Amino acid sequence: MEKYDYSELGLKAGLEIHQQLDSKEKLFCRCPTLIRDIEDSDFEFFRYLRATESEMGEKDRAAVEQTKIRRKYIYKAYDTTCLVENDEEPPGELNREALDISLGVAKLFNMKPVDQMHVMRKIVVDGSNTSGFQRTAFLASDGNIETSEGRCGIDSLCVEEEAAQKIEEIGDSIIYSLDRLGIPLVEIATAPDIKSPRHAREVAEYIGMVLRSTGKVKRGLGTIRQDVNISIARGARVEIKGVQALDLIEDIVRREVERQLNLLFIRQELLERKAFVCEEIYDATGLFVDTKSKVLQKGIKKGAILAARLRKFNGLVGREVQPGRRLGTEFSDRAKTAGVGGIFHTDELPNYGITEKEVQALRDAIGANPDDAIIMVADEPEKSRLAIEAVILRAKEAIEGIPEETRKALPDGNTAYMRPLPGAARMYPETDVPQIEISQEYFDSIEVPELLTERAKRFASESGLNKELAEKIAYSKYLPLFEALLDTYSDNEHVNSTLIARTLVGIVPEIRRNGAETDNLTDEHFSGVFAAISNQEIAKEAIQDLLTALAKEPEITVQQAISNLGLSAFDPEEIENFIKNMVREKGDFIKEKGPAALGPLMGIVMKEFRGKVDGKILSHMLKREIDSFINPERLCFCEQPFYEFILYFFVTIQIAC
Repeated sequence: MEKYDYSELGLKAGLEIHQQLDSKEKLFCRCPTLIRDIEDSDFEFFRYLRATESEMGEKDRAAVEQTKIRRKYIYKAYDTTCLVENDEEPPGELNREALDISLGVAKLFNMKPVDQMHVMRKIVVDGSNTSGFQRTAFLASDGNIETSEGRCGIDSLCVEEEAAQKIEEIGDSIIYSLDRLGIPLVEIATAPDIKSPRHAREVAEYIGMVLRSTGKVKRGLGTIRQDVNISIARGARVEIKGVQALDLIEDIVRREVERQLNLLFIRQELLERKAFVCEEIYDATGLFVDTKSKVLQKGIKKGAILAARLRKFNGLVGREVQPGRRLGTEFSDRAKTAGVGGIFHTDELPNYGITEKEVQALRDAIGANPDDAIIMVADEPEKSRLAIEAVILRAKEAIEGIPEETRKALPDGNTAYMRPLPGAARMYPETDVPQIEISQEYFDSIEVPELLTERAKRFASESGLNKELAEKIAYSKYLPLFEALLDTYSDNEHVNSTLIARTLVGIVPEIRRNGAETDNLTDEHFSGVFAAISNQEIAKEAIQDLLTALAKEPEITVQQAISNLGLSAFDPEEIENFIKNMVREKGDFIKEKGPAALGPLMGIVMKEFRGKVDGKILSHMLKREIDSFINPERLCFCEQPFYEFILYFFVTIQIAC
């Protein structure tokens, strides 16, 4: 049950989906799209970035804020990266494989491509691009998808280069890895047609399904990211970056609506109080020379404790806006952009070793009334000044309304401030990459893949899979392998579609949960396992043990693993003798239980011969032996030799090498 009526609140929401493409090479160079281990880095270099002006001589406000603090960006390079990633060589032509994949995606969303594609530069000075900008190209528009809430527009599709991956922050230095920089991705932006948190998830799931249907996108953590644009009536558009889990999307939308509603309530109360913000900044360092507060002692050592007065804000700075986050947290987020660790405010004092007496002394020194709030920052003088100025600006915005801004998604569904929303000055033309003609003939030649939803239906109708198994394999990363194996064993009596699918989406996840490194398993391993079953070298019951062994030692062959596990063929006479001896030993148990003894005794037989003989054969042999023991008169002397001959032949054929 939803907490709010989102239509009544005037919710407007849209998604931006960023999906890495599984091309062989990067977007503007011929380097492979491989993710490397940081220990494999060959060398490193560093950059300092600054905001540049657009063609109109303007600087983007988001870029300006990000360069207030001078940061050192350190880049780890590899033998699989080149001078293009280093920004020491011009980019090459745009990757045609990536363009073909992107056009296929555009077709699936019923979009219209541009006649001529131009690459642009998007200013990014957070260090994630060595050049200080990201290359992006608008490719298609005017698409749509059908959802349970009606049609949702797909406004645009862009082809972009992926950013470098942040590895670590050390003081004012940030370390990035260049292996990810330049991997092609598509950015898909929906219209603001999303009507509720649940609808947002539905749209994201459908777009993700369409992208995976191409078979040409990368899979795994970090390869797809969702940004959510949200606003409500009387609120403001906020872009929330980096939602990596589908499960989070609903919480993100709900909590942003909650945040904007609470900020509107706070604004109303501030207006009723006739609150205002004093721009004067007070140096309060001298007031805390003898403080016992360790955090303030550190601030004094760094250089300064600065304070600002917020008239009639008392009690509201500590007001919750999201679960566990307050208006003071919003102020602190702004202060952190100046490089400080956070702020102190009087709604949470005395605390942190700061006494009531010290708080009162501060109030007296700067002339604060009981209904005023005070903000403090303790750090280096310049950082403290920038931080206090940022808080003063955010406090003014609290009175004016809700600020438009870019926020980052937090793991609990809340969000935190990143930077202002970028403006038009963020984009300007890329002069090093030629434009590309997108003719109608070229667009028509792009093949459209079958959607995963349709593929799942086909598997259920044509391959005999049940609905659940068909959907699991259709959405699995093993889909291409499943289809290849299905073609190979289409008419095989020992390997069928259900066995293949259950192995890939049932057994593999199970042995992964048991600690097996299933990423070590290759297509060749699976092909070898099913070939061994097809040739009746092993029984299907051996699959789990065999894959576990191969995951542990991926360098060995399937045949070596079969030999190491002792799964070679057994003498039929040995199996028959084992069953006869066991039946004689368990005679009293069989007399007591009758035919019901089959289940418990089958467990003993399977433990001995699992993976070596098909369970159906063992069950048949055991049942026959139990029946013979209970009713020996049913198997007359004349039948015995013929039965033994047939059984011997049957078992020999099943388990022979």
